[in-house]
Amino acid sequence: MQRDVTRRGLKGRRGLLWLGVVSVASLAGSLMLAGCQSVAGGTSISQLRILDASYNAPALNVYVGSTLLAGNLGQGSITDYAQLAPTNNALIKVTATTATTILASANTSLRAGTSQSVLISDLNAGYQVTVLEDQATPAPTGHSEFRMLNQAPSTGAVDVYFLPGTSDQVYATAKPVITGLPVGATSGYVTIPSSTLYMVIAPTGTTLKNSVTTIYSSAAFALTGGEVRTVLIVDPQLATEPVVVYVADDVD
Repeated sequence: MQRDVTRRGLKGRRGLLWLGVVSVASLAGSLMLAGCQSVAGGTSISQLRILDASYNAPALNVYVGSTLLAGNLGQGSITDYAQLAPTNNALIKVTATTATTILASANTSLRAGTSQSVLISDLNAGYQVTVLEDQATPAPTGHSEFRMLNQAPSTGAVDVYFLPGTSDQVYATAKPVITGLPVGATSGYVTIPSSTLYMVIAPTGTTLKNSVTTIYSSAAFALTGGEVRTVLIVDPQLATEPVVVYVADDVD
């Protein structure tokens, strides 16, 4: 059984889906929530969002300096981009919602005209905050771009495919667009021709067949061109499921 959790509420073939709901706190001062798409011509602001991939963390609050950016986040939470005033030294702090102790932090530059994601994880001892540079411009005409974040330690390295179908006949000649993505790694953005495609993820080296229970496949992505997406891959809570996937819109 599988779950496919996306920003658009897409459904996978093997399970009931639910949308990762985030509770985004009100912003103060120069902070203002934006939509998920990068703002065209927004050269005077910087965009920042949160991706929570933590397994063991409690409900989390995330601050930029002393200002609450988003609150009550759990695994799979993906916030909309917030529009921030540029600065050369922004302190990102993560705390539990019930305490003020800093669990993890990182300093980053918020550059005008850029978009970034704050990835919260706990694959190793303690919690980690990693600031990722996001693509803020559309994919080329007739193409779409995807970036993969492998945060699935039990699954291990994965192969990622984009296929026109999920039959055994299609699987027989399938070639991955990303091979052997290690745990904790972030792929670069990969560019694929836009069409109606299924995203298929499997442990590296898996022979694709519908009888293999560790293969994840999404519902159909109706890609029309220009889309840019970030895909967060995590282990399921139930051992009988393949990976759980969350999809964030970098650019619509």
